Amino acid sequence: MGLILRLLVAAGLAADAYVHWTFAPDMAFVQGGAIGGDVLFRVQAAVAAAAAVLVLVRAARWTYALAFVVAASAVGALVLYYYADLGALGPLPDMHEPVWYAEKTVSLVGEGVAALAALAGFFVAGRKRGARDEVPAPEPAGRV
Repeated sequence: MGLILRLLVAAGLAADAYVHWTFAPDMAFVQGGAIGGDVLFRVQAAVAAAAAVLVLVRAARWTYALAFVVAASAVGALVLYYYADLGALGPLPDMHEPVWYAEKTVSLVGEGVAALAALAGFFVAGRKRGARDEVPAPEPAGRV
């Protein structure tokens, strides 16, 4: 079960990273904010890729939690900016894009799968550790 969760998280985050990296140049022309849309997309791609590698290398509660935050925040941003035109928010540009296309679907599905698998992994990793801690230590030899 642990390997499947790790692969689902990594694959979902890899899809997210690929789509964001591919579309980063197109986001250079987004208006507003101190951070360019292209920079924002490249950072998201890099963070998603790093989180995917971390989960593959070490399946711990903290890596699953990090992967969940990365994936769930990406889902939230995608849905929010599809439905709402918030304009520029502080240093963030106006990312409102009320159109849907195949790459958005790939990104949304990848991020959603990664978020759900990371959440499950967080609880599975915690349960394994807790079960290990409950095993009593053996009695030292020679005690009566």
